Amino acid sequence: MVLPGEDPANSRLLRIPEDMREQEAYRHVTGVIAAVQERNANCGWDEVMDALEEHGFEEEAFVLGPTLVCGH
Repeated sequence: MVLPGEDPANSRLLRIPEDMREQEAYRHVTGVIAAVQERNANCGWDEVMDALEEHGFEEEAFVLGPTLVCGH
């Protein structure tokens, strides 16, 4: 799952737990992020990732490629 950042360089890639479907993962991640932000409005990525790891998600390393300009 890609978590896009306002700045593309701040985007993150997560591995979804094997026993979770995509739609369920989307809702779950949304809830986890909301809970972290509710506890601390100034939270950072480390706090969010710690909470996601507690729910079985893993951060994956990736390389951000060039921007696509074609629409097809």
